[in-house]
Amino acid sequence: MSVTENTILEAGSFADVLRQLRRLVTSGEMPEDGKLPTEREMAETLGVGRRAVRRALEALESEGLVWRKQGKGTFIGQPPDPTGALAAAIAGQTRASEVAEARLYIEPALAGLCAARAKPDDVRRMRVLVERIHQTADRNAAELWDGALHRMIARTAGNRVLLTAFSLLDEIRASDVWRELREKARDPGSNELYFQQHMQLVDCIERGDVIGAEEAMRAHLNTLSERMRHAIEDSEAGDD
Repeated sequence: MSVTENTILEAGSFADVLRQLRRLVTSGEMPEDGKLPTEREMAETLGVGRRAVRRALEALESEGLVWRKQGKGTFIGQPPDPTGALAAAIAGQTRASEVAEARLYIEPALAGLCAARAKPDDVRRMRVLVERIHQTADRNAAELWDGALHRMIARTAGNRVLLTAFSLLDEIRASDVWRELREKARDPGSNELYFQQHMQLVDCIERGDVIGAEEAMRAHLNTLSERMRHAIEDSEAGDD
């Protein structure tokens, strides 16, 4: 597939390339397989260097809008997750407290590894995601950006075993029931608190503070767990 000037306007900077590619991947006009043109094709159409295109694709990948497979290309959306079937099988048998408990073991470890391995570009993208979560007034959008931030931290940690465990929990939390509970746990006050906690977490990652990142993630998850518990109690009280 080739990208024409009708699809992506000529751009002269990284910001322009990023804006045009984001418009393309969210337009719904891509083929069923969701495969994007090659970096070379996009660079030629845009009249820019491949480096600008590559940086834009990296940014979109960190936002969870595209995924890349070596030798195959770049695709819109999330990569196929082999944990999906397992998550679907156990989601209905899993209590919220179990998921919260598992996250407290897995995600602080991922945050610590992320602090040890994150590069400046990784940190920059994390800060973009934190700002997007904080600035949007759309709860669904906030959920998407929040998930993208936690997934980026997990991927940057560079441990496939922990990433698989994280992906399993992420799949369980993607169900409608879990989404409704998270929405009930959000309010203007909690959003501001989450923003401060996310900023503290990314600050620790930027400094390479492994222990600090682990503690910041643990504090954030404890806050989420407590608010989810109240949301569940309120929901059960409403059913009485």
